[in-house]
Amino acid sequence: MSNYHIKHLEEYYQVYRKSIRNPEVFWAEIAEEHFMWRKKWSNVLSWDFTKPEIKWFEGAKLNITENCLDRHLLTRGDKTAILFEPNNPEESSLPITYKELHKMVCKMSNVLKANGVKKGDRVCIYLPMIPELVYTVLACARIGAVHSVVFAGFSSTALATRIKDCDCKMVITSDGSYRGAKTIDLKGIVDDALNICDDVESVLVVKRISSEIEMKENRDQWLQPLLDKASDDCEPEIMDAEDPLFILYTSGSTGQPKGMLHTTAGYMVYTAYTFKNVFNYTENDVFWCSADVGWITGHSYIIYGPLCNGATSVLFEGVPSYPNFGRFWEIVDKHKVNQFYTAPTAIRALAKEGVGHVEGYDLSSLKVLGTVGEPINEEAWHWYDDNIGKNQAPIVDTWFQTENGGIMITPIPYVTPTKPTYATLPFIGIQPALMDEHGQEILGNQVDGRLCIKFPWPSIARTIWGNHQRYKDTYFSAFKNMYFTGDGALRDEVGYYRITGRVDDVIIVSGHNLGTAPIEDTINEHQAVAESAIVGFPHDIKGNALYGFVTLKDIGENRNQDNLRQEINQIITEQIGPIAKLDKIQFTKGLPKTRSGKIMRRILRKIAGKDTKSLGDTSTLLNPEVVKDIIDNAL
Repeated sequence: MSNYHIKHLEEYYQVYRKSIRNPEVFWAEIAEEHFMWRKKWSNVLSWDFTKPEIKWFEGAKLNITENCLDRHLLTRGDKTAILFEPNNPEESSLPITYKELHKMVCKMSNVLKANGVKKGDRVCIYLPMIPELVYTVLACARIGAVHSVVFAGFSSTALATRIKDCDCKMVITSDGSYRGAKTIDLKGIVDDALNICDDVESVLVVKRISSEIEMKENRDQWLQPLLDKASDDCEPEIMDAEDPLFILYTSGSTGQPKGMLHTTAGYMVYTAYTFKNVFNYTENDVFWCSADVGWITGHSYIIYGPLCNGATSVLFEGVPSYPNFGRFWEIVDKHKVNQFYTAPTAIRALAKEGVGHVEGYDLSSLKVLGTVGEPINEEAWHWYDDNIGKNQAPIVDTWFQTENGGIMITPIPYVTPTKPTYATLPFIGIQPALMDEHGQEILGNQVDGRLCIKFPWPSIARTIWGNHQRYKDTYFSAFKNMYFTGDGALRDEVGYYRITGRVDDVIIVSGHNLGTAPIEDTINEHQAVAESAIVGFPHDIKGNALYGFVTLKDIGENRNQDNLRQEINQIITEQIGPIAKLDKIQFTKGLPKTRSGKIMRRILRKIAGKDTKSLGDTSTLLNPEVVKDIIDNAL
């Protein structure tokens, strides 16, 4: 019996037990039944976390694009694969069928090869969320080149760092991009980056905004004329299971960004399997993940996971606030979206604007709602459930990281009973452990500790590009024979997991270990608060004291700030205890965030500690302008 689509809770437990007791047999069955291989593996898994070294499906030969495209052509050739929704709602949507996508990927593959790109070369992709982004990612995979997608909005310095780190041969970009009512000069950013790194041989440019740009002779070429004359026939490069598929840089909240290397077969199997189950995907559904392809969520759940399942995946160029805060819901209504996957940051921003922007749109097509990027607070969870899902669409609060490749802890819709703020149960094959500070596993329920994973899963990153020692030190040195996530978690009375935030977000105040997440959740329950972030700062008596950065909803902006500070500390006292009261509360216009929605507490810690000279490169943030405002108004 196939375990590819789990239908009820009893089946989840049966399949989970099977995946833990005999992982090799379990994953071999999933891989054999549901994917296309040029040659079968000789060994399912070999691993050693002390080195660390992990290999899945050793000896197998495949090309991931045959699984994403070619095998669907006979049965799904005329089905929409990618549904492009432009930034401007006045511009027509573009449905791209599997046949059309296959043709464009082959053309793009031939363009890459004609410009000297070959198997193993690294290609930097710095594009907005337009169809050429998908063509390019899959073309790299088809010819065996390693794609490194950099979020189109990072600064030239951040881009140059990533190009140099993995020695990219080519950069693919566009003249510019649309972001709401603004345009961004992407080509200018690339030009500045390439002044720093001169090893890049060629730059291919997509015309998107028709702006005046400089084209450097013998380096820069417009992409469209090359595509027009390229053949639409390209045999896929046959890859080894463990050949590199892509490098993706973490946002680098601490120091030099880490280029996580993902390989081919295990990543394919795990992302496809998680997509099918976590979103309860069925044949004619329309799936929309609102993340950017510049993040792991976009790689796994806009491109590879959906296409491996023959799904229809929405690609949205714009932002949730343009032309107004109803844009998400207008798109759900327009395309009859069945599964919608977004970040808690976006939900809180939309909730702050009120339900008026939701009204008038038909959201009855929605079957599953998802969140990703950070733990969702209870108020946002209920707003999402009540106003978007109408209490009819289960919310999957998913947890995973760039390093993981695919979703690790999550409810399965219509299978796992959900609980606000809890990621609930480990996905099939995932073996979590909570560890104490002495390196011992904490058994039983109603406990909390540092979240580790005991056993490899197919899509785990294999190394940090060019720095295996850093990979070992970061993930495998804190706890013996364990992958350490860097996150804290608690396990409730029934075994559900709740991610409590980064372990370094635990602040010791007067000898008490205080996790920031529960304090923030408490503050966020105040009717005037949109969101908050807590950091520690040095205190002569307590060692550390708590500094709260709080963004208000519209209803709170005209309130007396001293009264609000008292009310916030009163709620904390009632729900957590007086030890968790904040010494300082600064009201902010916004909080500094990575593009994937994570609050950059490292920056807030430095501001709270009056160390604003070493903030690092803030241009990669979603909203770099708020940093200056916070510094100017610091307490």
